[in-house]
Amino acid sequence: MADRRRAINLSLFGLAAVGLIMGLAAHLAAWAGWTGKVLWVETTEWASWLILAGVVPVLAAILIDSIARLIRREVGLDLIALISIGGAIALNEYVVAGVIGVMLSGGRALEDFAEARAQREMTSLLDRVPRTANRCDGDRLVTVPLDTVSTGDRLLVRGGETVPVDGRLLSGPAVLDEAALTGESLPVTRQPGERLRSGGINAGGPFEMQASAPAADSTFAGIVRLVAAARQTKAPAVRLADQAAFIFTPLAIAAAGIAWAWSGDPIRGLAVMVVATPCPLILGVPVAIVSGLSACAGRGVLIKGGGALERLARVRTLFLDKTGTLTAGRARLLSVETAGDAGSDDVLRLAASVDQLSKHVIASAVVDAARARGLDLAMPVNVEEEPGAGISGTLDGRQVSVGSYGYVAARAAATGWSGPLLRRIGYDGAAGVFVSVDAVMIGALLFADEIRPDSARALRLLRRAGIDRLVMLTGDRREIAEAIAAALGLDEMRAEQRPEDKLAAITEARTLGVCAMVGDGVNDAPALAAADVGIAMGVSGAGASSEAADVVILVDRLDRLAEALAIARGTRRIAVQTVVGGMVLSGLAMAAAGFGLLPPVAGAVLQEVIDVAAILNALRVLRIRVPGRPKSPMQAADVARLRAEHESLMGLLTRIRNVADHLTILPPAETAAALVDIEVFVRERLLRHELEDDTQLYPMIEQHLGGDDPIGSMHRAHREIQQLGGTLGRMVADLGPGRLDDATANDFRRILYGLDAILRLHFAQEDELYHGLSDVDEKGREKSESSVSL
Repeated sequence: MADRRRAINLSLFGLAAVGLIMGLAAHLAAWAGWTGKVLWVETTEWASWLILAGVVPVLAAILIDSIARLIRREVGLDLIALISIGGAIALNEYVVAGVIGVMLSGGRALEDFAEARAQREMTSLLDRVPRTANRCDGDRLVTVPLDTVSTGDRLLVRGGETVPVDGRLLSGPAVLDEAALTGESLPVTRQPGERLRSGGINAGGPFEMQASAPAADSTFAGIVRLVAAARQTKAPAVRLADQAAFIFTPLAIAAAGIAWAWSGDPIRGLAVMVVATPCPLILGVPVAIVSGLSACAGRGVLIKGGGALERLARVRTLFLDKTGTLTAGRARLLSVETAGDAGSDDVLRLAASVDQLSKHVIASAVVDAARARGLDLAMPVNVEEEPGAGISGTLDGRQVSVGSYGYVAARAAATGWSGPLLRRIGYDGAAGVFVSVDAVMIGALLFADEIRPDSARALRLLRRAGIDRLVMLTGDRREIAEAIAAALGLDEMRAEQRPEDKLAAITEARTLGVCAMVGDGVNDAPALAAADVGIAMGVSGAGASSEAADVVILVDRLDRLAEALAIARGTRRIAVQTVVGGMVLSGLAMAAAGFGLLPPVAGAVLQEVIDVAAILNALRVLRIRVPGRPKSPMQAADVARLRAEHESLMGLLTRIRNVADHLTILPPAETAAALVDIEVFVRERLLRHELEDDTQLYPMIEQHLGGDDPIGSMHRAHREIQQLGGTLGRMVADLGPGRLDDATANDFRRILYGLDAILRLHFAQEDELYHGLSDVDEKGREKSESSVSL
């Protein structure tokens, strides 16, 4: 339907433009003195017929649209254009009719072009909707259409496939990524006999399941029905130009009628209608809207039409999903906990070497973390994996086991540190990967879904752009959600939300004002459809959320939403200026025409001057200043290098905390050696790194940011780090033989914990700063200004 409408509007514009050009050419020929006949028709008559041939189809289309609007009790801009074109034809003012027809059809085609461009740039929609299922028919495996699956069918789900229907697990365990379905940030493991919900992604090996419901009655289908219902209940918004038309149209018609009645000359009434034809609204507002859509698309934010852009400009309350929106949506290494004299890099290297042969999603995160630190991995032999639990293998003659605590504890003796660590993992909402070597548990890797580096900055920019209330809606556990909400300074948090709960929250908020919802999962789709503006993180999000949304962010950066909001507000402000300015100028021209000072043709020319002024004003949208955008971006290679430097220093932070934790447990000789080792690393690597930042990196960053001393707080952090490093050096130099007394141990703990805390905070601040200065997203892809421009 949309494609046919765009084709019709483009065809109408082409006919009107060609007819007007050819008609004007015929008029010019007549004015030049050539008054011959072509096919027995005078040249001047040909001019009229050519213009009519182009404008009559436009008139018919306007008439149909106007009747439809009046049936819906709506008043639009088309009504004035209909009266103007019809009156001009009735009074033989064909040039006037042609000009109005071109302006009107051109405005329609222009806005259609913007919507079509945004639609073409959309990423794959509804990618998560399974179309087929693998059914076990006896000894054969048959791929069948999804709607043929019945209750009781045995199905096979391969790695990477979507669970097609609700059911129960027959073979397993099964490792499922349900982040898009439930908001749970880390993969979950289901055991045989447990219930499975459609829409989850198989993140492990293949498994068999038994369908407990057909596709139409499954979880995923229920969410799709919620989306459809939400769309039907959401009333269409009134566009800015239509609001102006509701006021301007009856005034213009009344003014034309008064001029005709007062003068007794219908031409004077036509002249009033010609200059009243709201071309600043017909052209100026679409130009502003298209410019705003183009500016947003150039920053990787696709908005589905001018209506969505206008609604986005009025948003005051913003709801945000957690997983994949405020957080990265994937497991990241938080820390490496070690026992005894095991080094953190050694524990990570052993775990990653064995995990190279596992398909588990956490195993991939382990390998990625080791490679990011530049560790050399070896290839294990005699590898055995228990899907969803762990993996074991022989590495350099040693038996290494990696996996859950239960899996590793069954192959290694329990240790005193494992109990407190398990409690801490529960407090932090993290996932623990335990490691044993030759039946001795030597450490654990802690993974969690970390806050995105741009989330805090993006939320600050959103508040600066006009958002009054920020609310997080998540299906994740309350303790995890509370920690994220506190860290980001959100106004409200709602945890353990099902799709219908999110939908209810949005429906309630819409009664209080214009609201928007940001999400990326299938479980967010109903809320996105119900919100005044649904915003999908389209890079990592499910296709259902992109389909339900009005806005799709195509780069993995939340701060682009703040830019889009600033552009939308600026676009609406300029569009309002265009509307008001155009109406004022048209009002003055109407007065002149009403007093007989402006004939219809001269009025049409004056109206074109007003059109040009309106369009030039509308083009100011392309120069809207976006808050928070740096004076100049950093190169992608520089950003990658700086992040790599931080990653190489993360092992030091783990080592600092481990030594502080075990300061009075280690033998005296090992304590002294560990402290000396840390002091050397701090002095030779860390402090040198901070000094190079001060003298080489920060001056370059200040040029990118502009302003007066933009990173003074970062310099202050360097001073604190240098002070703590110097104190540590002096304390290590005074170390004597023997075990540390309690006072000295406490002093060392104070310095080590202080270094760990300030370095983690400082590295996070620098990563946020680098991210804000770059034009690369979380996956390292650079986004050019013109790559998706309209």
